[in-house]
Amino acid sequence: MNYGQIKNCDIANGVGVRVTLFVSGCTNRCPGCFQPETWDFDYGEPFTLKTEGRILGLLAPDYINGLTLLGGDPFEPANQRALVPFLRRVKALYPNKTVWAFTGYVYDDLLRIGRPPRCEVTDEMLGMIDVLVDGPFVERLKDISLRFRGSSNQRLIDMNKTREAGKIVLWDDGMAK
Repeated sequence: MNYGQIKNCDIANGVGVRVTLFVSGCTNRCPGCFQPETWDFDYGEPFTLKTEGRILGLLAPDYINGLTLLGGDPFEPANQRALVPFLRRVKALYPNKTVWAFTGYVYDDLLRIGRPPRCEVTDEMLGMIDVLVDGPFVERLKDISLRFRGSSNQRLIDMNKTREAGKIVLWDDGMAK
């Protein structure tokens, strides 16, 4: 897997101050995407153990609320396979920090057995995500007033409550529009 960028003090892609990893590779290719360069799986730098170590170090300060994954798309199967071992390390070292992930796929599609982008590690990856922002960016539904998403079709799913309830529960911090 490659990545395009790491932000160490991001306040735009989840609650609080976050470390954000922009992975490379996306087959959704949404028209109007704000980072079309990340569609290319070869864009950026290789995601290595050294890269993982750097991110783990950036997550250490108490003022960092967690990690955000976006891109490209973290849920492309090749990206999932690279991210799951890394997320295991993140969760082991920082169990109280949240993990947010943005995907152009719809959550229901991630659950469909035998259909991409689902692969052998999808369930484990979903199990390590606290908030999932799902759905493709739709340019005609673009709304810059929305919190943590670009178009009104996208959902902020509280994955912890969703797992508890056995059905989709939307994330709400009392401020989300």
